[in-house]
Amino acid sequence: MRIRFRLPVALVLAALSTSALTAQERLTVEAIFGSPELYPDALPETHWVPDGTGFTFLVGNASGGTDLALYDLSAGSGSRIVEGSTLVPGGERQPVDIEGYAWLPDRSGLLVYTRSARVWRENTKGFYFVYRFADGSLQPISVEQGYQMFAKASPDGTRVAFVRDNDVWMTELATGEETRLTFDGSADVINGTFDWVYEEELGLRDGWLWSPDGSKIAFWQLDQSPIKTFNLIDDLRLYSEPVPIPYPKAGDPNSFARIGVLDLATMRTTWMDTGDNPDVYLARMEWAESSDQIVIQRMNRHQNRIDVMLADVSTGATHTLFSEESDTWVDVDLDLTWVEGGRSFLWTSERDGWEHLYLYARDGTLRRQLTRGAWDVDAPQAVTDDGWVYFTAAKEGPLERHLYRVRLGGGGIERITNEPGTHTVDMAPGGQAFLDTRSRNGEPPVISLRDREGEILRTLVDNQELRDRLAGMGLVPPEFFSFTTTDGVELNGWMIRPPDFDPSRQYPLLMYVYGGPGSQTAADAWGGSRYLWHQLLAQDGFIVASVDNRGTGGRGRDFKNITYLRLGDWESRDQVEAARWLAGRPYVDGDRIGIWGWSYGGFMTLMSMERGGDVFAAGISVAPVTSWRFYDTIYTERYMRTPRENPEGYRAGAPLENVEGLTGNLLLVHGTGDDNVHFQNTVQLVDRLEAAGKQFRLMIYPNKTHSISGDGTQVHLFTMMTDFLIERLR
Repeated sequence: MRIRFRLPVALVLAALSTSALTAQERLTVEAIFGSPELYPDALPETHWVPDGTGFTFLVGNASGGTDLALYDLSAGSGSRIVEGSTLVPGGERQPVDIEGYAWLPDRSGLLVYTRSARVWRENTKGFYFVYRFADGSLQPISVEQGYQMFAKASPDGTRVAFVRDNDVWMTELATGEETRLTFDGSADVINGTFDWVYEEELGLRDGWLWSPDGSKIAFWQLDQSPIKTFNLIDDLRLYSEPVPIPYPKAGDPNSFARIGVLDLATMRTTWMDTGDNPDVYLARMEWAESSDQIVIQRMNRHQNRIDVMLADVSTGATHTLFSEESDTWVDVDLDLTWVEGGRSFLWTSERDGWEHLYLYARDGTLRRQLTRGAWDVDAPQAVTDDGWVYFTAAKEGPLERHLYRVRLGGGGIERITNEPGTHTVDMAPGGQAFLDTRSRNGEPPVISLRDREGEILRTLVDNQELRDRLAGMGLVPPEFFSFTTTDGVELNGWMIRPPDFDPSRQYPLLMYVYGGPGSQTAADAWGGSRYLWHQLLAQDGFIVASVDNRGTGGRGRDFKNITYLRLGDWESRDQVEAARWLAGRPYVDGDRIGIWGWSYGGFMTLMSMERGGDVFAAGISVAPVTSWRFYDTIYTERYMRTPRENPEGYRAGAPLENVEGLTGNLLLVHGTGDDNVHFQNTVQLVDRLEAAGKQFRLMIYPNKTHSISGDGTQVHLFTMMTDFLIERLR
């Protein structure tokens, strides 16, 4: 569902209009999950103009299509710059829906992306057009059959390359001539994009890059023939059909990856030398501020070593600049940033126990550590011409996120955002301004445009109407708390009490858990629809709480990595201990404690119930991993190594192997079309529970994915969950 936005041309965005609720109306599942009436207003997806002088976004128009608008920083106002009704391809009657776009390098036009079935009848997955501002022309980048992916204009704007059918292609815009650049793309060989596990666990989808001078294209190639096929089953047919997915489970073979650089003058591809061991991950690749070299992050299968390699693209020869190693695991550096004209680059590392910024010379020599202390950097956001590095971090404590800056040359750290809560930042190229989305736990986001000093230039979205609406519904603000475990570790959490809370009474308690590596639920940030559902339960007489166990984020490397080789162990211990500590509060009924979670949280629900004795009277586990043997290679082996190397860790961390400990009432939920945590997890748990004589409830959602969404499904799901909790705990 696309949400349409209005733009007053003389000003900026107007808020999305929402239906009014009376001050006395209570929260309902239908209002939370069945309509947008309680969604916060938000900016449409924004893109900064390449020179940082403004940003663009899509807005709805009167005909039901999309226009493109520009907010100009100097003018302090916005205007429509592309009327969607004019984007009519030759030979067609209907305009193209703008679903994505990118500026051409010279700003003479846009590369427009659409999935509109009204334009292409054979295949509607994705198509690109070049739109010119001067004459309003709309040129398809290809007239051949088949969808296109990840199209990008060359630096001089004369060509567009893209991926189709697992090969890389290029079109000369002046002539429309189309050239196939790779010739071995197939179901097994993937050029310019990625397989399932690289996409899901390394965040890689777009797998190719123009060189800065446009003379070459660097691209990944994956051979996924070693990967075994996992079949989902579509039973919503007369005869069920398998839905095959190449999916590497823990300990099994991965794709073989390599990186090639195609010289467009000679049409010759040179393959980079990334070593003799093919069983590695080529986790990042980018041009090294040069058209002659690329930088590659090679990660070993155990994911406890990253080699940062510089490659000569003319010969394929590589050398290692430096390596990042750990006794547990290291995360891929998402933030390698070239600075000082390519003479240096920024790198983030946990090597001193906390995630911090480091400055390296181009030859791999460490120049200096830019940040230090008992707090984590999230990510660098921008580097300005006058040498400031802007970055977000948890410097004020793990509950908040703020924007800071430090000089490339070192020195003191300056805080840019001052309002409490969580600030999500999108900085303009060059760092002269930024979009700041700030929220708090219980408070919807406020979005503002700020200058580089943090001064608010304009509030774009204030969500005041929703704030007033929620305030009129009598919601109780969450309160943060902490407690110390029996072995001396302080854990953070939040609690929502019923609106009519009476400290002399005892209430049922529901604990919400995720608990996975590096995650956080105890954060001073807007919690969305789940926060509102927890408020609904509070209105129904529940106390709702959430605690971040060991293994979660914002607390440094050692707090996070203690779970290595033992997923589910320390985490479930902490959840059980948190439940017992909360049960010791005079207003909590220790006989009516429940727990729920989704995905890793579903796994944690099962582990905590199985290991907690009778502390949990009920639990809801949605889409859980029930054995890490069933999950994918990259995620699982990062924390557990392989089943052959760590059999006891896999056994101890498998709800399948611990069903005898289950005593509470369990509701188990899964979608049969889940390509992430396969329905197989729940099927095999059901088999074990039945064999152990354990009673439970099961709800399946046919063909629904990991999100279990669409067609009113969330209303059905959360209604069922609410009823279950009322029946079992209230």
